[in-house]
Amino acid sequence: MKSKKKKRQDDFQKVKLKVGKTKPKADNATITSFRTKGIHLSEQLKRDTSGPTTHRQLGINDLLSQLHHYNANVKHSALLGLRELLSLNPSLLDQHLSRLLSEVAAVFSDKDGNVRVAATRVLRFIAQSVPAERVSPFFPLLSAHLSCAMTHIEPGIQEDAMKVLDVLLEHYPALLAARSAVLLTNFLELISHKQSSSSAKKTQDAKGRTWALSVNPSRTVTSQQWRLSVLSRLGRFLQAVVEERPMEESDNFTQNEGVFGSSGEGTLTPLYLNWEELSYNKVGVRLYEHSGAKPTPRSTFKLRPEVEPAPTVGECLDSSDSVQSFASTLVPLLLEVWVEASTSDCPWNSSEGTHLLTPDAMSVMFQVLSILQLLRKLAPQQEHRDALDAWFYKEYLGEFKQHFMKNFPYGARDTPKHRKKVDLKRSKQTAAVPGLTVEPLALNITLCQVMVSLSQRQGVGRETDGDWLTPLRSFVRDTLSSGVKLSYKQLHMLLGTVWKMVLTQRSKTVTEELLAAVYVYYKQRNLTLQPRSLLLSFYSKLYLQEQGHTHIARSKVLCCWLASLPVQLSQLGHRNPALSARLILSIQAAASRGNKDLLNSLHTHACKLYDPQEGVVVLLPAESQQQMVQLLYFLPKMSQSLLANLSCCCTAGRISASLAASLIRIIHFRSSLSGWSIGCQEAALQDVDYISFLFSTLTGFSSDRLASLQEDEDDYLPPTPLSPLSLYPTPLEQFTHHWDVVEEVCHSLETLGSKSQCFDILQNGICKYLTKLGVVPDSMAAGLLRAVSRLMDLSVLPIEPVLRFLSQCCLSLLVLLITLQQELPAETNHKREAIWGACVSALSTVPRLLRMVLQLLRVGDLSEDELPQLGQILSMLLQHTPIQNQLLANAALLQEIIQQLTRYSRGATREQWLTDLLYCYSVTVTHGSSARRGNLGLRDMY
Repeated sequence: MKSKKKKRQDDFQKVKLKVGKTKPKADNATITSFRTKGIHLSEQLKRDTSGPTTHRQLGINDLLSQLHHYNANVKHSALLGLRELLSLNPSLLDQHLSRLLSEVAAVFSDKDGNVRVAATRVLRFIAQSVPAERVSPFFPLLSAHLSCAMTHIEPGIQEDAMKVLDVLLEHYPALLAARSAVLLTNFLELISHKQSSSSAKKTQDAKGRTWALSVNPSRTVTSQQWRLSVLSRLGRFLQAVVEERPMEESDNFTQNEGVFGSSGEGTLTPLYLNWEELSYNKVGVRLYEHSGAKPTPRSTFKLRPEVEPAPTVGECLDSSDSVQSFASTLVPLLLEVWVEASTSDCPWNSSEGTHLLTPDAMSVMFQVLSILQLLRKLAPQQEHRDALDAWFYKEYLGEFKQHFMKNFPYGARDTPKHRKKVDLKRSKQTAAVPGLTVEPLALNITLCQVMVSLSQRQGVGRETDGDWLTPLRSFVRDTLSSGVKLSYKQLHMLLGTVWKMVLTQRSKTVTEELLAAVYVYYKQRNLTLQPRSLLLSFYSKLYLQEQGHTHIARSKVLCCWLASLPVQLSQLGHRNPALSARLILSIQAAASRGNKDLLNSLHTHACKLYDPQEGVVVLLPAESQQQMVQLLYFLPKMSQSLLANLSCCCTAGRISASLAASLIRIIHFRSSLSGWSIGCQEAALQDVDYISFLFSTLTGFSSDRLASLQEDEDDYLPPTPLSPLSLYPTPLEQFTHHWDVVEEVCHSLETLGSKSQCFDILQNGICKYLTKLGVVPDSMAAGLLRAVSRLMDLSVLPIEPVLRFLSQCCLSLLVLLITLQQELPAETNHKREAIWGACVSALSTVPRLLRMVLQLLRVGDLSEDELPQLGQILSMLLQHTPIQNQLLANAALLQEIIQQLTRYSRGATREQWLTDLLYCYSVTVTHGSSARRGNLGLRDMY
């Protein structure tokens, strides 16, 4: 016992502390003598600095990853951050376009409405910045997500899908049109449902309709408003499909018409070829049938294999059968939508006021009619459209007349506006439906076009169309005749309706009635360019149809319109060149067909149209000027006043030299002296008038202008003993223009037949009108010398007055040539070459002209400054080989002039010009001494 107690005490013995000794540390004491070092993980907390960030320091990778978050607020803030980041850094769109589109499209079907709205806004921002060709590779994914949203079970997601569709229709209509197969089915499922087999047998009618309208009470808008919203998007989608489909040229007055179209689409740009480049294989030319246009189905000959075009529309609408199948499903639904809207719009049984519609009912009817109109345009070719019209006529004409024509025309109902408290919930519901305000006029015009398109060509069994076409015709006539202001689209639709009525009714009375109404609208003065051009296109294309339609031929309205075109062109002038070009095209089409009313009116106003100062031929652009010149070929008669205006047009420089040459050739062909066989067309001008026109054009100046030059002493160079005539210096541009005209005039004179007679007429004109002139323009003098040398015939020698005048012109031009060579050697190169060529050709061809020029050189009367000029002139003549024989024939006279120059040269030493002259003279005399004996006969002639 004693030992056990002692053990227990050993376990709990008290430590005895001694004074002066260190107290031992406890077993559980904390050791504080160690040191620590921090570990920094630099990449763990580092923010994304690889690219731009938002104000929350989030990059595009962070924002795109947050779109997968389960919290709707996180996704919404991520979409807001994406919009902020992309607006500040547009370059991110190109770098991350694929991820952006895929991630944003994935939240189209999100269960939170705010997220869907934010996603739509981001998509709109992307669509405004990225073109369609960049989005095209990723558009199938966008379309798939859109289809999921449109067919979602939640009504809110379907409504927001319509907003996404609005963005894509606005920015990428072509891409949507290429995927029409799936989207059209989605549109049907939005407003209807396909009945099951059991219920379909009970409700199926005689036409096999298996789709019925659906009603969803959980929507935020009414069923009628929802259907109106869907139909408006369906109309825009079908419009995109129609616009992307290549339209074939037909006899219908469509908006994409070719030659006389108002939109300018479908026209072919001519190719101008340079045959020199072609011959050296610098330019390659590929040949296509119909200038590269789409060949017609009746064509059998092809220059190259036809390449299949890229698919522009979906598989659902690639044939007339598929369009007809889709229409057989959609049209009954459209009729049900309109019946529902009309019954809810007019609950009472009274027959009064049934033609008055509320704005909602009017919008529904307008959308239904617009879709019916687009369904017809979905047919790929014209014969398919005709077949589709016949099918509509057979299947739905009775229902259309019952539902649409019973209360035609429609008007707007006046609904009283009561003051009441604004319901915010109701206003939000109304705002959810796109604002479609339809005017009664637009509704009635659309109804006219839809119904008239169903009308078939009159024949056996077709006389029953008159009962429902009569109110339509009356409405079209009254609308066009009332002076109401129509938009461009409304006018286009009305003209298309008139076109269809005229070609299908085949009635002279109906045609005159409708064309008279169109002409009343045409005569309005405040029409802008587009409506005026559209009316011109309508009349022009209708006039081209007269050969195949007897009821259009000899129409009084068309004749009146054609007769007014030259008057309108002269009054319009250059104030609107585009409209003037339209008028000229219409005039050209009728003139080429020989319309007497137009040709008589054109002949009456020709002097005003071809006035050299204020006429459209000099005021319009070059292309229109060429067309105006081409019209001269169709003129029945050309008066003397018109020929005077045309001569001034050629010489005044208001039209180009090439166009002036074309004008001269056309007048040459219309004369009896040309020798061309023009068929039944008589000569438009007399021979005397034609010769007068050529002579006036050759001179280049009118008689009044020449008379004014004789009185004005400040504009011309005074005569000198060396230069017997006072030359009026024409500007270089005018001289070049006149020289080109002179070449064409000479060519026309040479082709008249007898050169001797032409020369005789020319010298008589010079003797009568020009020999008495003291001031002569240098261009006219050079032109006369050129014409005389080209028309010279040795059987007719020039008379003395003409020879004297030509010698004076030649000597004065040679002096001018020396002056130009000294003063402006570079700028007047072309002018100097032309003057020298004219003088040399005249001196070498005209008998006794060189002798008379040498006789005019009186050395004793010359001043000291004129002697070097004379020496240079003689040196130039001596150096020119073609006239050396003529100089040798006048060697005695030439020797006398050189001796006088040597005698009157007052320099102490012989000057350089005199040395050069004596050298040239010695060389010429030595060279020609051996040939002088064989050419003694030249002395008498030259």
